[in-house]
Parts: sequence; structure tokens; C-alpha cells
Amino acid sequence: MDIRRATTVAELIAAEHLYDGPARAEWAERFLAASGHLMLIAYVDGAPAGMVSGIEMLHPDKGTEMCLYELSVDEAYRRRGIGRALIEVARERACYDMWVGVDTDNGPALATYRSAGAKDDGVFAMLTWEFPAS
Repeated sequence: MDIRRATTVAELIAAEHLYDGPARAEWAERFLAASGHLMLIAYVDGAPAGMVSGIEMLHPDKGTEMCLYELSVDEAYRRRGIGRALIEVARERACYDMWVGVDTDNGPALATYRSAGAKDDGVFAMLTWEFPAS
């Protein structure tokens, strides 16, 4: 397994089977151009097998923290440590901490995050806004 930071639109599009929907080239370009955006892709035999994306956020009194946005491993490659390895590489960034929001009934995600050293930070509410597509 080889884990590399995605730096091209072609890499992001080649990994679209790991996303919730198809990649769009213009959004991939914006992702790569945005400061703090990170996507690591795990390759097995040259094929994208997993990915983790995150956003590094800088705060004046804390320094840099990472919001782990999304983790995905292709079904054929699950339970081989790929998700945990992706989290470990993300964790090596120069951040004082990393956090992720996860549904409490998502057992596989919770197990992966915990196996990579995450601990439950208590109960909190996730509030969202939905806006019409533009």
C-alpha cells in the first residue's frame, strides 16, 4: 500500500468510486486550490483503494487543527488496515488535534477511528443548513 497526497484533478477523479457521488473537475480544481484542504489516497497495486479528506483550520489561540471530513475504503479492500493507515498519515500533520463527526450507529467507522487512537469526546449536536443547489 502506498499513501500519497492528491495534487492533481486526475488523481481526484480517478478516486471518485470512493466518494458519495461522481467527481466534478471544476470542484476538484477548487478543492486543490483551497488552502488547508487535504486528500490522501491509499493505492494498492496502483489503484485507489481508500481515501481520507480533511480541512486544516488555523485559529489565533490554538494553532492548526484538522477536521477529518470523510474516510472511505473500497469494499474489496476493507478490514486490511487501510482506513487506520490513512488516519495515521493525516495525524502526522502539524496539527494540535484532529476531530471527526460520525453517526453514532456507524459501527465500522467508530471501530476504525477508535483503532487509530480516537476517543469519544462526549455527546454533542451536529446542526446543518441545507441550501438550494446553484
